[in-house]
Amino acid sequence: MRLRPQDLHTVYLRRRGGGYDDEGNPLKGWGDAIEINANVQPANGQLNASLYGERLAYMLQLKYQGDMITANHDEGAGICVDVLDTDKPDYKIISIQQFATHKNILIERLERGTDGNGA
Repeated sequence: MRLRPQDLHTVYLRRRGGGYDDEGNPLKGWGDAIEINANVQPANGQLNASLYGERLAYMLQLKYQGDMITANHDEGAGICVDVLDTDKPDYKIISIQQFATHKNILIERLERGTDGNGA
């Protein structure tokens, strides 16, 4: 499956900021923004509806070709869809499905004022 270039939108991947401060405390926050191009669609489908219920209204699905997002590594990372790349992400990666030619990435809108951990 090839994604058509005219259907791609620029979004920004922001991984969890890692590392520790001078006193050994883990740092919270987001890493630098990485520009990616993906096909952004509303999340739908009977399986997703049965899994996520009413949360599905606040989810999007990205179709992505590339190596910047990997399964078992980037779940929980932030995605800037409707905000600037310098702002906190407005979506969080929920799941990544790997196919031969592309990845289906399910993202969920973060509540305002949260850091993605539900805090």
